[in-house]
Amino acid sequence: MARKKGREIHGWLIVDKPAGVGSTDVVGKVRWALDAKKAGHAGTLDPDATGVLAIALGEATKTVPILTDALKAYDFTVNWGAETSTDDASGEVRQTSDARPDEAAIRAALGAFTGEIMQVPPNVSAVRVDGARAYDLAREGEEVELAARPLWVESLELLGTTRDQAQLRMVCGKGGYVRAIARDLGRALGCLGHVDHLRRIWSGPFEAADGIAWDRIDRANQSEIEAALLPIQSALTDLPEMQATEMGEVRILNGNPGQVLGHADFGTEVWVSRNGRALCIGRYMGGEVQPSRVFNLG
Repeated sequence: MARKKGREIHGWLIVDKPAGVGSTDVVGKVRWALDAKKAGHAGTLDPDATGVLAIALGEATKTVPILTDALKAYDFTVNWGAETSTDDASGEVRQTSDARPDEAAIRAALGAFTGEIMQVPPNVSAVRVDGARAYDLAREGEEVELAARPLWVESLELLGTTRDQAQLRMVCGKGGYVRAIARDLGRALGCLGHVDHLRRIWSGPFEAADGIAWDRIDRANQSEIEAALLPIQSALTDLPEMQATEMGEVRILNGNPGQVLGHADFGTEVWVSRNGRALCIGRYMGGEVQPSRVFNLG
């Protein structure tokens, strides 16, 4: 008997991920609930973290790199006084400190963690080391030295503080580890620290407040889930939109440069539509767009 491939479903589903669930588990459950042929996510959330997990279905997976590069915002709590093996509350305590920072010291330290910074990812992370994931090596007891990586931090704001904790909000670019911020901030303040609660409140144009709840993702609620789907172009708000001509649409859908209306700087990455339908992502080449990713919506 031939294996059932699933339905052709295209669009974005925003899930408000609960703690205790892995990102790939969310993708799998969404795909099962919708009987979808293809699905992926745009930016891993730690299992203990909550908030926005954007699930791309079908041709929307071609827009994942755009959303992955977008800014994201996190609310998180740092516990002072201990550094752990995972840089969050789930790990083994490695060092402790009786020192505690006051509000003025915390605010003074935040400037060093904004703008273009270099960040060493947590040892328990998805970073690859000689082909293996760092978290797999850590589980096997291997000590790994991860190289520092550049990270753009748009802002890091103190929301509140007590003697033993601080609540912060960070807006950052691709590849940021909130756990590493907590660890390094604790070291900079001389008191050590790790993440307690972590929530991604928005990712690009998508907000946690608009996400579907985890317990609603079920085949019994298929029509409800489908009603929550957003169009492919929902992830493309950072790109200029061009309108294809009738002949331009035909050429673009065949992977060829197609005529568009409008203007952008030569070489600008844009997305193209016609009559409200997304056609492609590509480069504006002066009156035409050279497609790089064409959306085959049937």
